[in-house]
Amino acid sequence: QVLLVESGGGLVQAGVSLRLSCAASGRTFSWYAMGWFRQAPGKEREFVAAITRSGISNFYTDSVKGRFTISRDNAKNTVYLQMNSLKPEDTAVYHCAASPRSSGLKYERTYDYWGQGTQVTVSS
Repeated sequence: QVLLVESGGGLVQAGVSLRLSCAASGRTFSWYAMGWFRQAPGKEREFVAAITRSGISNFYTDSVKGRFTISRDNAKNTVYLQMNSLKPEDTAVYHCAASPRSSGLKYERTYDYWGQGTQVTVSS
């Protein structure tokens, strides 16, 4: 079992930055690839970013490339999502997720554990 707890969300104006954190506990953090997904009101949850177990490789959805950066600190059992140049369309609940698999990291079905989410609201 892996417990994931997100933090760092908030209400911000367009153009500013936020850093989300996801703290993991339970099994060995470095065994898991990590992902961030988001769900906006009235929309399905969508992939945002993912990072492999070692942190060497990462993946992003096109709409956040160049603005968001995913990273992890295996010593702190934490994955981060640095979000720069935020836009109103980034408004959503952001969830982190953990997967024991090394492929298919853009798909929800790949992940076994999910956090409760943190709200990010970007005003124009």
